[in-house]
Amino acid sequence: MSKIIIGRYIPGDSIIYKMDPRGKIIATFLFIVIIFLANNWLSYLFLSVFTLLAVWATKLKPKVFWDGVKPLIWLILFTSVLQLFFTTGGKIYWHWGILNISEYGIQNSIFIFIRFVMIILISTVLTLTTTSLEIADGMEWILKPLGYLKVPVAQIALVMSIALRFVPILLDQAVRIMNAQRARGADFNSGGLIKRIHSIIPILIPLFIGSLTIAIDLATAMEARGYREGAKRTRYRVLKWSKYDWINLGYFTLLTLILLLTRTY
Repeated sequence: MSKIIIGRYIPGDSIIYKMDPRGKIIATFLFIVIIFLANNWLSYLFLSVFTLLAVWATKLKPKVFWDGVKPLIWLILFTSVLQLFFTTGGKIYWHWGILNISEYGIQNSIFIFIRFVMIILISTVLTLTTTSLEIADGMEWILKPLGYLKVPVAQIALVMSIALRFVPILLDQAVRIMNAQRARGADFNSGGLIKRIHSIIPILIPLFIGSLTIAIDLATAMEARGYREGAKRTRYRVLKWSKYDWINLGYFTLLTLILLLTRTY
């Protein structure tokens, strides 16, 4: 759990860090949408090259991104295996009952695997290079038109900011509790499934109590600093759109055009 990097921010000074959080959020959502335009090997090759270039542009170690993919690798493999055995079409290589391995099944399973990995990598680029406060400010700006429909945009952005910040805090606290339990002789890695479930209970109770304590302290701190729900607030951090953001959106526009061309290739 100490290697899970969801919601973590790593300081840096590359071009990705200089981009406006609004541009990075829009680009991330755009990438998740256009990735479904890929339907052949050539389009997935362009997507893979673009994703690796985005990872390289962060100037962070590749191991950091592997740590982001590794916790979900079994879920990705499970989804790919389902595609492998239940997708029909093309030449049949193996068949048994409702299970079969076909040409289209192999191709779709590889495509699904690549698609999930690329989505995780691009999302990791966003979270590693953007603080939770910047993400919240960017989401609030993007959702601002919903304010005319009486949607509490500021409160939604605040909840997202707190949630993103709480994920690494709770993971770190869980690791500390597990280490303390191990020091007292607890064993979390042996025994059957039922025994392992029982061994988790001593972790959940102090973790739940600790999370409540953090929430109460946060509420007290916000109240002491004059936070009022629904009140108009000035901004200490002013978002600025720069030339790097236009370059970023230009690359994504170019990628979209390439995918549309290769889709009919």
